[in-house]
This record gives sequence, C-alpha cells and structure tokens, in this order.
Amino acid sequence: MAMIKRLAAEFIGTFWLVLGGCGSAVLAANFGGDGNPLGIGLLGVSLAFGLTVLTGAYALGHISGGHFNPAVSFGLWAGGRFSAKDLLPYIVAQVLGAVLAGFILLQIAGGTAGFAVDPAAAGTFATNGFDAHSPGGYNAAAAFLCEVVMTAMFLVVILGATHKNAPAGFAPIAIGLALTLIHLISIPVTNTSVNPARSTGVALMVGGAPVAQLWLFWLAPILGGLLGGVIYKWLGKD
Repeated sequence: MAMIKRLAAEFIGTFWLVLGGCGSAVLAANFGGDGNPLGIGLLGVSLAFGLTVLTGAYALGHISGGHFNPAVSFGLWAGGRFSAKDLLPYIVAQVLGAVLAGFILLQIAGGTAGFAVDPAAAGTFATNGFDAHSPGGYNAAAAFLCEVVMTAMFLVVILGATHKNAPAGFAPIAIGLALTLIHLISIPVTNTSVNPARSTGVALMVGGAPVAQLWLFWLAPILGGLLGGVIYKWLGKD
C-alpha cells in the first residue's frame, strides 16, 4: 500500500478516535446534568473509546495497520512488527488527525449557550492530567505508573490478538474491549490517555495546565508501549 494512503488512514483513524472518544466525554458524559439518564457517564465514555478503535481497525486496519496512536507505533516497532523508518511519518499523521478532531469538537461544543473551557478544571474538554488536574486527584507518580502499565498491557493485547496464530478476524474486538477496560480502570486517575496524540489534540484546544502536563502523556505511554512490545516479542518467540 502506498505510504500516502497509509498515512491518510492513520490520520482518519486517529481523527475518529479523538472525535468519538473525547466527543463522548465532552458532549454526552454529563448530558442533562449529573444523574440524568441521558448522560452516558464513565461507562459510556469507556465504551465509546473502545468502539472508535474497533470500528476504525475494521475500516482502516488493512490499509495502515490501524495504529491511531504513537505509543502503539512505538510498541509495534519494539515488538518487531513495524519499521523504524515509518515511525515519524505515522506519528505526524496521528497528531494532525487528533488536532483536527479537537478543533472540530471545540466548534461543536461551543454551539450551545453556557459552554466554557476552564484550563484549571480537572479533565476539562477531555484533557488528561495529574495532581489537581486528575479527576481523582492522583499525583504524578501514580499517573505515570498507571499510564505505563495500561499502555504496556494494551500492546500485549494488540500484539497477541494480531499474532499469526490468533483467531483470524477478531483482533479489533479484543483491542477495542481492551481499550474499554483500560478506560474503566484509569479515567479516575488521568482521564485516560495511553495515546499521546489523543492527549495533544484536546490539550492544544485548552492551553494552560493540560499543555504543561503533556510531557507525562507522551513519555509514559511511549515507555509503556515499548515495554509491552518487548514483553510480547519475548513471549511470542518460538
């Protein structure tokens, strides 16, 4: 497949992930106020992120591999499934897709009276954070550990589900459910990143602390992706 098509698929897939996952958090999580049956809450947001990956992988995975995440690209490289020369172009495409999604989501969310983005509020506009910017008030050490471990396990699932000996055709389901589970666990801690592009796309729309704390949501997921890739490369070696 031509590189331009692969990069376009990564751009579109990451755009879909951020628009769908972060969009559910911004527009639908508390729709109608806390406790309103129309609000989807933590469970709904977690499922939305999983569904974006599941549907994106089925639609675009055969074109680009369906990474939609710099940490996944690094993890697949560490696991021996991706070329180092393709890392930078993939990451650029992923970040650009995420930023466009963040921008469009901001335009949609701003179409109702009373909408405002407060850079000082935890989880504002689906941003990730630690300390005062963690939904549960978790410190940087807890946030870092959570993001590393969750991303590492995400890569173990991805590499295992796409292994040549795994059941054919089911990988996107396993990967989507894994991302759902990761969100169920870690939304209270960091608002769940495990994806530097996803974090960047919404943080740039907010500015302030979400941008200042982006370093953790690049470093920890990439470290976790590399760790997961190395672990599965060892596990899967005959």
